[in-house]
Amino acid sequence: MPVAANTLAPLPLNPMAVKLAYLGLVPFALGAALVWLLGGYSPEAYFHVTQAMSAFAAVTISFLGGIHWGLAFRQSAPQAQPFVWGVVPSLVAIVAVLMPPSSGFVLHGVMLVLCYLVDRRHYPALGAAAWLTLRFRLSSVAALCCFLAAAGS
Repeated sequence: MPVAANTLAPLPLNPMAVKLAYLGLVPFALGAALVWLLGGYSPEAYFHVTQAMSAFAAVTISFLGGIHWGLAFRQSAPQAQPFVWGVVPSLVAIVAVLMPPSSGFVLHGVMLVLCYLVDRRHYPALGAAAWLTLRFRLSSVAALCCFLAAAGS
């Protein structure tokens, strides 16, 4: 059945994608815990943990922006907005990677929240509303881990 030009077929939740999405929280939780555990004991390990967690957060945030490109490609005549927004998270995330952990993790956490808020506004029109509950859960936990890592830095 053809899809009307102004509406998109809803994108259902894929069970494997849901499992992998939750698995993606492990580096956030483990990283935040290790920041707190290693902070005063092993400066070298602490450095590597903060770098790894920050890099993972940046990749995740970049992925969230890239989803907008994929959703825009589903449209017959996409506007520029999803493509423009799609690169913003990556640009902000790389700045956060270059910052000291105490402030970089705050920026990562803020971007995770901002990406969710943008998605909440745009996903329904793009046929991805079914993903918003999962996105809220994942973004909440990942952002909390970033804020906890910032507090432990």
